[in-house]
Amino acid sequence: MKILRPLLLSTLALSPVALADDVTYRKDIRPLWEKQCMACHGASSPSLAEFDENKDKYKALSRGPRMDTYAHLAAFTAWPDSGALMRRLDDGKHTDDGKPGNMYQYLGADETERQKNLALFKAWVGEDGWVLKRFEDISREELGRIKVEE
Repeated sequence: MKILRPLLLSTLALSPVALADDVTYRKDIRPLWEKQCMACHGASSPSLAEFDENKDKYKALSRGPRMDTYAHLAAFTAWPDSGALMRRLDDGKHTDDGKPGNMYQYLGADETERQKNLALFKAWVGEDGWVLKRFEDISREELGRIKVEE
């Protein structure tokens, strides 16, 4: 047991749950977002309202809604478009149909990298805050568990 204790503690220290308090937008999410997502969701991307008005046009241009700042990204996480980020980045392991979100594939070059980056996003949002529901279906309690530290 003495030998297993340090191994167990080091494993727990690296788990997404243990990382949850340490993951911030500035330190962790922003660099990942710039590397994986900014090309399509950067400053030249439309606002969500503009995107919704002409989705086909922006999809043809490989442009999604603008998410290049903390405030923009938080809007797709907590409010007003609660859960949108989670639904799109999720790997599908806990959904009824088992399908990953439409942006999961862009989290990395291979499954290992995608899972690592997904774990980072989950730690940022909070493992208990990773809710795939839309705003109208999310409870106050669930909304309150979403943690997105700047």
